[in-house]
Amino acid sequence: MSDDLDQFEFIKNRIDLFLEERNWKKYHTPKNLAMSIAIESSELMELFQWEDPPVEEVISNLNLFEKTKDELADIIIYSISLAKSLNIDLFECIIKKIDKNTQRFPATNKKRTKQ
Repeated sequence: MSDDLDQFEFIKNRIDLFLEERNWKKYHTPKNLAMSIAIESSELMELFQWEDPPVEEVISNLNLFEKTKDELADIIIYSISLAKSLNIDLFECIIKKIDKNTQRFPATNKKRTKQ
């Protein structure tokens, strides 16, 4: 699957349906969602606590790779929910942030060296 707009709308609708079917939208306040993003981020970090495996090792370790995907999905689901509850256009928000980062951290052709 690619990250196209139709699939993104599908994901947003699936999240909405999931919440509606369980009557959980009332719990999805900005504070609760922000806390959930932080909690899930911590769970992702915990997978790598005391370890620093190279990319190839993470991908080849099926258990670690699946847990990583699950935690990343949780972070994104809560992020989408927060954006939707605050009426934030995520695509616009991300493009603006990339533009800000481009200005803040201009690309150079020189390799950075440790000082």
